[in-house]
Parts: sequence; structure tokens; C-alpha cells
Amino acid sequence: MKTVRIGMLGSGFVAEFYMQGLANVNGQEVALNYSRTGPRAEALARRWNIPESTTDLEAAIARDDIDLYVIALPNEEHLAAALALAQAKRNQVCTKPLARNREEARRMRDAAAASGALHGYAETEVFAPCVVKARQVIEQGGIGRVLWVRSRESHSGPHSPHFWDVEKTGGGALNDLGCHCIEAARYFYGKDDVVAEVMAWGANLVHHAKTKGEDNALLVLRFASGGIAHCELSWTTLGGLDLRNEVHGSEGSIFTDVTRATPIATFTTRSAGYIVEKADIDFGWTRPLPDEAFAYGYQAEMRHFVECVRDGATPRETYEDGYIVNCILDAGYESMRSKRWAPAVY
Repeated sequence: MKTVRIGMLGSGFVAEFYMQGLANVNGQEVALNYSRTGPRAEALARRWNIPESTTDLEAAIARDDIDLYVIALPNEEHLAAALALAQAKRNQVCTKPLARNREEARRMRDAAAASGALHGYAETEVFAPCVVKARQVIEQGGIGRVLWVRSRESHSGPHSPHFWDVEKTGGGALNDLGCHCIEAARYFYGKDDVVAEVMAWGANLVHHAKTKGEDNALLVLRFASGGIAHCELSWTTLGGLDLRNEVHGSEGSIFTDVTRATPIATFTTRSAGYIVEKADIDFGWTRPLPDEAFAYGYQAEMRHFVECVRDGATPRETYEDGYIVNCILDAGYESMRSKRWAPAVY
């Protein structure tokens, strides 16, 4: 079996999760990692026994011994990295959101498609085991016709300073968290049922000194079938990551909750160590999440992309999906400004 050699572009939070996911994927080797700063590149390489690290992106992309590049860089770096990879006809996967806006996403999609190489959109939510199982129940007719989806993604705020800069990221909580909920809704309804129009509200309720963007948002998607998806997004919710979905159909309902309904609860009077992403305290009553990379979908998505490279297959999440999500996010921001429904323009 061919070993798929991977170049990890990035050394921060999401790169760490991708490395955790890849640790349980057979038939791959992370042969190289890139970072914009040498110490961070070297630190990631040491933690994960990556044989080479570099701060030279051009040289990393020019190599002919890498089968797949994973873009785990800040949002403002996605476009340049993707265009360079497409120019070199390299297989590439990019973290969410694909880009900062619709136009950047279109350029990335078009360049990757024209290159003839593989392109995959690394949206963890639709690879999370509980979400995949929910989709299987829907496909088997278990809840009849999907009518309403409610998704919630919230925590107390981004982990890195650059996330608060909306000029660099493309937006606030809607942009950062809404991409997960949008793709979950598309997955539950089925991608043939397109999002027709969008309504959104957003405001900065708490983090006035940190960001000019919204730290809370609501997003409503109306699908062509008439179905609704309701997304709740927050950077001000304490207690760790809150990640839930509800799918209501004509003959039943499905509920997923990987962070508040964990199979273990603890009460400690002193630090218990790492609990869960964005946890605000690590003592008292806590709900540690076993194997986050698996529960969130990092392991499944990385295995999928590795297998697609090996088999020459098209991923089930591509830059086309990332582009559509960016179009819907842009419609959300238009609605937020106009205080009206906005059409989702693709």
C-alpha cells in the first residue's frame, strides 16, 4: 500500500488537531511542516517527530516527494497558499472557512479545479461520527422529510489574537463558527437542496476592546425545499465548547451533542488537566471529552483525504463546498447590514 506523504502548512491550533487526527490514520507520513516562524515550525516537528520543517513556503511547494498538502494556516493566508499549490498542480486540502469571502473562495476553487489535482475542504463537522450516523438515519428514512435543523457552536472566544481581527479573518463569530453549522445543515438536508436565502443578526455584546466584529450571531437558512436551518453562534459562552445539532423531520428527530453529553463526568478540587477545547476552568464539576480529534471528525476527515489521494478519488467535501459556504456567509453579512432576507448568490 502506497504511503501518502503529507506537507503540513501551519503550526498552530488547527495543525495540532490535524496531527492528532492523522496519528490514527494508516498509510500516511507527515514528511514536512511549514510555519511562518522558525521556532513554531521546529516545535511542531519536535512534538510529532516530523523529519523536516521549513519557513520557505515556495521551497516546500516545489518539492516533488509530497503527495498532499494540508493548509492549516490563518484565514488571510489561504488564498496565496492555494493559488501557489494549484500553480504547481499539487493535491491540497484547506481548513475552514475556505476563504475570507466569496471572491477569494471562487479564485481558490477555480484555480484548484483547473490544476487537475485533488482539492478537499476540511470541514470537520460533517465527518464527526455522530453527524455521519445522523445522516445515515436520514438516508434510511428514519425521520421522514427533514424540515428543521438547529445547530449551536459556541465558546468563550478565539484562542489566538489574530482571530479577533476581522480584516484578517473575514468576520467574527458568524464567519468563524457559522461555517460549521452551514455545512452541517447542507449535509442533513442533502446538497441537492440548495440554500435559497439567508437572514442574520450579529452584535458585539462583550468583547468591545478585542474586536470590531460580532461576538454573537444568529443565522437562518431557507432551503429551496422550504426547510429551515437555524444556527446559534457565540464567542461569549463560558464552560468550554458547546457543539450540538438537532434535526427535526416529518416522522422523528435526531439530537447530537459531543461536548455537553460526554460519557464521563468528574468533580475535582484541584486542576484535572486538559478538559475540552476552550474550557474556562479545569476543576470542580467538569465533563472531559475523550479523544477530541475523533469526536470532532478530524481523524475521519484526514483518513478520507489520505484514502482519496491513494485511490485517485474525489473527496466528498471539495473547494466547491467551501465556496458555497463562503457565499452563504457573505449573504449572512449582507442580511446583517440590511436587516432583511438576502439571497444566497453562488
